[in-house]
Amino acid sequence: MKILLTAINAKYIHSNPAVYSLRAYALDAAKGCWLPEIELAEYTINNRREEILADIYKKKPDVIAFSCYIWNWSMVSSLLAELPKVLPETEIWLGGPEVSYNPDELLQKYPMVKGIMIGEGEETFYELTQYYGNSGIKLDEINGIVFRRQEAIVQTDPRELTDISKLPFLYEDLEQFENKIIYYESSRGCPYRCSYCLSSIDKKVRLRDIEIVKRELQFFLDNKVKQVKFVDRTFNCNHEHAKAIWQYLLEHDNGTTNFHFEIEADIISEEELEILAKMRPGLAQMEIGVQTVNPMTLQEIRRTTNTEKLRKVVERIRAGHNIHVHLDLIAGLPYEDYDSFIHSFNEVYNMKPEQLQLGFLKILKGAYMQEKVADYEMQYLDTPPYEVLSTKWLPYDKVLLLKQVEEMVELYYNSNQFTYTLPILQTVFPDAFAMYRSLADFYQEKGYFLASPARSYRYQVLLDFAMSTELSNKEEPDKGRSDKEDLIRQALTFDLYLRENAKSRPGFARDLSIYKEPIRAFYEKEAEEFCYLTEYKNYDSRQMSKMTHMEIFDYPVWEDDISKKMQKRDKPCMVLFDYLCRDALTYEARYIVVDGEFL
Repeated sequence: MKILLTAINAKYIHSNPAVYSLRAYALDAAKGCWLPEIELAEYTINNRREEILADIYKKKPDVIAFSCYIWNWSMVSSLLAELPKVLPETEIWLGGPEVSYNPDELLQKYPMVKGIMIGEGEETFYELTQYYGNSGIKLDEINGIVFRRQEAIVQTDPRELTDISKLPFLYEDLEQFENKIIYYESSRGCPYRCSYCLSSIDKKVRLRDIEIVKRELQFFLDNKVKQVKFVDRTFNCNHEHAKAIWQYLLEHDNGTTNFHFEIEADIISEEELEILAKMRPGLAQMEIGVQTVNPMTLQEIRRTTNTEKLRKVVERIRAGHNIHVHLDLIAGLPYEDYDSFIHSFNEVYNMKPEQLQLGFLKILKGAYMQEKVADYEMQYLDTPPYEVLSTKWLPYDKVLLLKQVEEMVELYYNSNQFTYTLPILQTVFPDAFAMYRSLADFYQEKGYFLASPARSYRYQVLLDFAMSTELSNKEEPDKGRSDKEDLIRQALTFDLYLRENAKSRPGFARDLSIYKEPIRAFYEKEAEEFCYLTEYKNYDSRQMSKMTHMEIFDYPVWEDDISKKMQKRDKPCMVLFDYLCRDALTYEARYIVVDGEFL
């Protein structure tokens, strides 16, 4: 008897903690007693359906259990139609959030499915293994399932919530998670009632015993895992729990591992902020769901966000330059029209997060928002990801515009390729949103949405876009255009070399041939005195010149003050990029302004 727990992930780097937890719990609960063979199979949505079907067939399972989510339901449902053709005797079970809220309907639609596990599945799955192991337990004695009995559909009593401190640790064997994100759970449930979120259904927050959590975190630290992503819905909803974990990570930091947390910023305490301020750059990153700053929208979706406090907290966290901040917005919420969303976008953009995620409302099965669809006059996709197409406040054409803006933000802001160029471009526009909207129009005009420029060519595209704007000297148009072009070219050059020691010189960069002699003189002197490159004492001048990069600038594009950034210097200066010394948070190279004697 073989049971195949099957996960279809969104990307190769993802893993599915659910199937690992089901198997680990069953093995632990059996305590050495007989169990059916439990095998795991993980695929991605990028695999061809035929490939997955063939692989499952070769495993010859007696029972298949699919872990079902919004991102994989299309693939899973297509497999359901094909599996009985090649494995006619194999029984099929489903579980997960995508199938937990309309199981009767799904069993009628998919007659090949034997049953569906509802909600948390660890104990339910273990009892199913006992059923298939002929232990005498009957299906109608297993809580938390809906199953087919001949022509009838039977639903058992709900399963009580799990004590998550009793769940086994999933990662004793790290080899199977090589090159994948490690997901970790220190709590389940959420105290908030956000109408668009499935976590609002389970308002009882359960915490994993803190001593167990510390032991497991130490395992990650000892093994120098690259990243651990906490899947707790609101990590800091229990302040003592959050403080204990953050303090432990602060005290036991291995200098390598990064920990990702989803937090509610406006409830964070002063003590928590003080702990975060002491952390190594790169130790922690915070994802904060802002969603909107519209007060009516916040009230309607049952969020209690204090936007002003959130803004101050984000500013406080960013001031330490040690924590990556990721802010989320949702388009398509009730009472949020196009102008309101623009306001929300600009407010959040001005908080200067390292990442700004512009998402679109999804009407999830079981969420309260689904009950309000008619009231909000929402149209949304019938199939995953169930994204909103229009609302009473936001027509479809505006949704399409926001989709284009989302892509521009992803390519030009979230890529962190253009950190010093974008603030210069923004001076032309009334606000940040207007800049990205204009850039989207430029992309549309050039056909780039259909033929997206390669990463390296996006610098040139941004230069072309800049030259199409009004950043110029209106009194002396020709001079203004020339100065403007020089400024943008130099900002792009600075952005490029700040991130990589490019071997192929870009076409937009200035000609350095006339500066060969002063650049050579700098490296020769540096090889004797090591005034700037103290970590290069084992290298000669030629080696240093290859390992670093020297550039010539007329504009101090690195200045924070935008007016200084755009003010041409009386004479050019040299800027040295040191790639052995990088910013731990942004991974930008150290840069040194070398003024004076060499030019």
